[in-house]
Amino acid sequence: MKTKKQAAEIVQRLEKEYPVAECTLDTSTRWQLLVSVRLAAQCTDARVNEIIPILLDKFPTVEALADAPVGEIIEIVKPCGLGNTKGRDIKRCMTMLKDDFGGVVPDNMDDLLKLPGVGRKSANLILGDVYGKPAVVADTHCIRLSNRLGFMKRGETVTDPYKVEIALKKVVAPEKSNDLCHRFVLHGRAVCTRRKPYCEKCCLSDLCRYKKEADKKAKKQ
Repeated sequence: MKTKKQAAEIVQRLEKEYPVAECTLDTSTRWQLLVSVRLAAQCTDARVNEIIPILLDKFPTVEALADAPVGEIIEIVKPCGLGNTKGRDIKRCMTMLKDDFGGVVPDNMDDLLKLPGVGRKSANLILGDVYGKPAVVADTHCIRLSNRLGFMKRGETVTDPYKVEIALKKVVAPEKSNDLCHRFVLHGRAVCTRRKPYCEKCCLSDLCRYKKEADKKAKKQ
């Protein structure tokens, strides 16, 4: 497992490699980000960014979405996949946001998790990007890179987002955690891809457990 010193080195190198670290979902308000995050489940951010303006053009406020016929929401969001589930969640989420929170997106984990369709990953994104609080967004890129780099125990591949979140919180400086996750996304898309990690162009190769173990296997052959 990585030490705090090693984690700091990884953070520093990724900061140099990707100076700009921000959410790639294109929204202008807190509640819009909440909707976009729900749509982004098992869908690309690029596709969400195509669909969200259509949804918001028809239903431009929390109240409008809360009062909208769920069938109309589903029809608009179905290109993002899981249209029925996402459409229902969005309507229920906006209804609760209107009725229980005065239209204001909560600034704490407990209340965020009360909202339909909001899990820890979504809640952490809101806490980090909207409210500037320490947060670990354990998405697929974060989970994959955390395992490959060696933030998890040797010999153990962890797929539980919460376990990855806890492991990173132990060694990553709180004020760096949110941006690190954004940089994991960028690095995961460009270099440490799911099908094939391009270790030869990775700025973290000498710190990476996956690379070291791959080199050992190559020597034995």
